[in-house]
Formats: sequence, structure tokens, C-alpha cells
Amino acid sequence: MNHPVDDSYQWPTCAACGHELWVSETGRQACRPCEDKTAKRLAELPGLFQQLNTTASLMRGARKVGAATSGSRVPPIPPRLEVLSLVATGGVATRLRDIEDAWRAALGWTVAPWRGSPTQAVPEHAKFLINNLPWAADAYDSIDQDVEDLRRLHDECTAALTGERRPGRVNVGYCPAADEETGGVCGNQLTASAGSPRIQCSNCGTEWPDMAAWRDLRLAQEAATRMGVAA
Repeated sequence: MNHPVDDSYQWPTCAACGHELWVSETGRQACRPCEDKTAKRLAELPGLFQQLNTTASLMRGARKVGAATSGSRVPPIPPRLEVLSLVATGGVATRLRDIEDAWRAALGWTVAPWRGSPTQAVPEHAKFLINNLPWAADAYDSIDQDVEDLRRLHDECTAALTGERRPGRVNVGYCPAADEETGGVCGNQLTASAGSPRIQCSNCGTEWPDMAAWRDLRLAQEAATRMGVAA
């Protein structure tokens, strides 16, 4: 006697990527490759945020294009909205907090405690999500949306830093390095891109290689302006 074949059964798939789960993954919501990729993104987000926050601090107070100048010879780095929006309210810290709160609610835990400024909060949110990601990948029904949200957030941070859609090079003031021949300052016009941390004077070769060095550059430019020796 022939028994009817039940062809309605469908092999379980990963809720995040749609690929069929391995036998060892049966019962999980997300496959292990998706879990591993998400863990890597979460581990990188605090560092990305720190770079974004440093870049944003140099942009704040930038003048609008065409605005009257005050005579300052130290123009600010022009603002980039994608950078500023990621470090502001509703940016990286808020989006990570919202995912943490949703996971806490699903686990029956209290909402995420206040962790201070976004700079202080982002590493703590990321740490919580990394620690609880194995549970979420195994049993959280909405893990597919969170995996996608975290992928998108990581991509936005990376794009903002690598300069995708970045503007061309802009003037960022005069070189304040000492001129060995005249005893004054070099005074050559410096240019930079918000997508790169490196600034180098095309005249004297003095270099400011990273964002920490930009602060030293600003201080030196302001000092030269106060002394009235900038070219």
C-alpha cells in the first residue's frame, strides 16, 4: 500500500538571510554566519562612532556657504549631515539603545539604564548586544529586523568615514609651521577632506596625520592669527 507523501514540509531557513539552516542550526532564528557577521559589526561600532564624533567636533559651528565671514583665517571643516546625524540624538547611541530595550523587554528585563553621553553609552550598548546576541540568534523572533538594522547602521558609519558622497577638498586655513628662512610661519593654504584624517602642507611638507593632530593644528593656527603673523 502506498502512503501519501507530505510535500508541504519546508526546511527551516535563517530569518535574517533566508538561507537554509544546517541540521545543527535547526530551531535557531538566525544562522551562525549571520550571527558572526552581526557580532563583528557590533564590535566595530564603538570605534566607528569615536571617529565620527571626533570628525563632528571639528565641523560644529561651520559657516553656511555664502555666509559673511568674521575675518577669521581658520575656516571650519564644512559640515556633513550624515556625520552629524549619526552622533546626535537619534543616531548610533539611540538606535543601539532601542534594540537593547527591545531585547530586554523580550527577556523580561528592565529597560536599558541611562549610561551617560553617547560617547559613554555606545560601547555599553554594543557590549550588551554582543553578550546577548547568541540568545537573540537562537530564540528572538525579530532578530531578522535587528540584523538588518545593525548592518545598515554599520554601513552608514563606514560610508560617512570613508567619504562616500564626500565633497571635494576644502580650504582649512593656513599652515602654521615655522619657516626656517624667515622665522615666521609657512602660511601656505592647507586643504583637507572630511573623509580623510590626513592633512599635509604642499609647501613645507608638515603633516597632521590624524584627527588628534587636527586639534594641534587648530591651536597653532589660532595662535598664529592672534599674533598677526599668518600670511
